[in-house]
Amino acid sequence: MTDPIDDPSCDVAHGHAPPAGDAAHRQAPSPDDAAHRQAPSPDDVAHGYAPSPDTGRTLVAVFASPVAEYLLRYAGDAGFRPVLVEPDPQRAAAAGGLGVTVVSSADGYLDDTSDVVLTDHHRPELGIVLRDALASKARWVGIMGNPRHPAPHIPALTELGVPEAEIGRVHRPIGLNIGSRTPAEIAVATLAGLIADRNGRPGGFTF
Repeated sequence: MTDPIDDPSCDVAHGHAPPAGDAAHRQAPSPDDAAHRQAPSPDDVAHGYAPSPDTGRTLVAVFASPVAEYLLRYAGDAGFRPVLVEPDPQRAAAAGGLGVTVVSSADGYLDDTSDVVLTDHHRPELGIVLRDALASKARWVGIMGNPRHPAPHIPALTELGVPEAEIGRVHRPIGLNIGSRTPAEIAVATLAGLIADRNGRPGGFTF
């Protein structure tokens, strides 16, 4: 999979700033939305008119960010159980309105059904979170980043004594190469790449 993130939009891509106008135009759902929402019929799901049912897969997004917000939202629609890992208490509290499971640690959420995506490579907790993910049974572990730039997770894991072979299991870059730049586009590329990888498909236009 190739990198969906391209300069010059690194701050937006990695969650340090939302795209211009994003917050201003985001509308809160109506209080009546949940009350009037009906369960989708099997035909609706099969023909793409409703979110997929639970597939038994878990997507663990690490670190609260605009990309994580979109990624978890889309993952839930695609049948994943969305989980946000945010070690920082203040950021975790701010992310509580996303409607997904928010935890300080991935303990108990990483098994062979889990895909782990680190959405911010600037956080100081980076090495510890990745080390623990690699030591788990998680199916897939990846971190966002531009392949033309140094990979900060390599020295972070090396300092923690993680063997080179284990460090090599970390996917970087992640997502399909669709030229994505905004958080929503990056989330689409990332989720599409995870689904393609899980299904053993190339993720292109060749079928």
